[in-house]
Amino acid sequence: MVIRLLIPLFLLTHSFSVWAFDTLTASVDKNPVLVGEYLTLTIEANGKVSGAQPDTSGLAQQFVVGPMSVGSRTSIINGSMTSQTTWQMQVLARSAGTFTIPSFTVNGNSSEPITLTVVARGKDDTDQKDIFIETALTPDSLYVQQAGLYKVKLYIGKDLLDGQLTSPAMSEGQITQIGKQSEEYEVVDGRRYMVITREYLIQPQKSGNFTIEAPAFNGQVRENYRRMAVSAIAEPSTVEVKSVPNDYSGDWLPSELVDLSEEWQPSDNEVTVGTPITRTMTLTAVGVTKEQLPDITMKAISGIRSYPDESDRKQLARDGRVISQLISSFALVPQTPGTYTLPEISVPWFNTVIKRVEYATLPARTITVIADINQIATPNVPATLTPPAIAQTPNTISPAPATVEVTQKAWYDWLILTSGYVLWFATVIIWFMHKRKPDSVTAAPKNLTSEATLKDLQQAAKLGDNRQFYNALRQYLKRQEPTLHLDAWLTQLGTSELSAEIAKLQASLYSSDEQSVDLNAVYLLIEQTIKKRTMKDEKHLTQLY
Repeated sequence: MVIRLLIPLFLLTHSFSVWAFDTLTASVDKNPVLVGEYLTLTIEANGKVSGAQPDTSGLAQQFVVGPMSVGSRTSIINGSMTSQTTWQMQVLARSAGTFTIPSFTVNGNSSEPITLTVVARGKDDTDQKDIFIETALTPDSLYVQQAGLYKVKLYIGKDLLDGQLTSPAMSEGQITQIGKQSEEYEVVDGRRYMVITREYLIQPQKSGNFTIEAPAFNGQVRENYRRMAVSAIAEPSTVEVKSVPNDYSGDWLPSELVDLSEEWQPSDNEVTVGTPITRTMTLTAVGVTKEQLPDITMKAISGIRSYPDESDRKQLARDGRVISQLISSFALVPQTPGTYTLPEISVPWFNTVIKRVEYATLPARTITVIADINQIATPNVPATLTPPAIAQTPNTISPAPATVEVTQKAWYDWLILTSGYVLWFATVIIWFMHKRKPDSVTAAPKNLTSEATLKDLQQAAKLGDNRQFYNALRQYLKRQEPTLHLDAWLTQLGTSELSAEIAKLQASLYSSDEQSVDLNAVYLLIEQTIKKRTMKDEKHLTQLY
């Protein structure tokens, strides 16, 4: 019984020694260390610590710091139990010099600071030849909110097992990676390297001179069947950021080149009342993001209804430049005949090359709307028929009673009357027989037209001609649904898959972004969708009968 009481007391007494500790130490595995070489920083407490950890945020001002790992171990030797808690992280110095790793505090205990010596790499350093990083910023100077392209290329001359490449950093600037990294091989000074390339979009938010902290790499390579740790860091870059000119007004759009173009369908300047016109305007700018492009608007015009479609924004990197594009479409439907002038559309932008304000402009355009000759004209009927007034005199003479003269009809009068009735009866019989003919005879021209247009689609799909296929699709829609725009027709069909494929087809024709379109698959989708809709309509009509 006494032993049972002593065991919990023993464990309770030693548990206090586990939770309390009186020593906290910090150490590094390398000192001195090369620039761009990772070292391991270890912080150790001679006891088990729960829920507390050292604050290492002060290291980020002078070093590149990796994630922290926590470990603990407990050992019992000759009845004495000891515990240790350790925190470890990878630290890299960006430049040569003497630095101080500050002291750390956990539960009231502090470690001693560490003086670290960082030595510059030599030009003939073998590690530097095995792995190195190159960076480039285009253009080398920017305006506020102007988009620059920052390219990072990591050269690895040995078999890579694993590794981590950090992202660049810049105060008062937004940095975003564009797309995915690419991998290829290059030969530099007669040596073959695997090259990993990443592209970043850099947008400064304030004017002044700023430093872009270059990315660092830490990993392992295979050398003579052994794992070897390697690291590298690029030189930091300095960028000058210019402020917005005081005389600039409007949406700030700094760019090297801005272009505004348009496309009309149909392209004629003379249209018929009710004929929809599709006006597609494309705004392209170099050196800005797609979010910076201002929306394109059209002023309301009396006599023409305007229906804006959803805008499409795109962004890509090409030849060291960021290129953004905004595509806006409007459906214009003339309501009354006449001559209309669509006003000029102008977008201001700041030319960063010649440093002055310019305008991307679409000139005014005049169109003529004519009446539809197929529309039945309504005759002009007087609102009220007024009989001619009869002049009356004070001594009005009463009219004499009307005399009705009855004339006996001759035999030929009866013959003419009978012939009229016979002709009228024959006309009714012919009309009734014509009415009972199958509806397929009447519908044949439209069906033949539809089949012919679908054959055009199928032929264009076999040829792989995107533009011919798209034109055939527009012709089909024009003949089948002349009042519907392409987007409205797709919305009416309600097939998201077909809408996505048509969007890819449009992008392959009107966008600089290369899109791969399977025209045969698109044709099959169109054919299946039309058949389903036809079967649905026939089923609905059958239920009505």
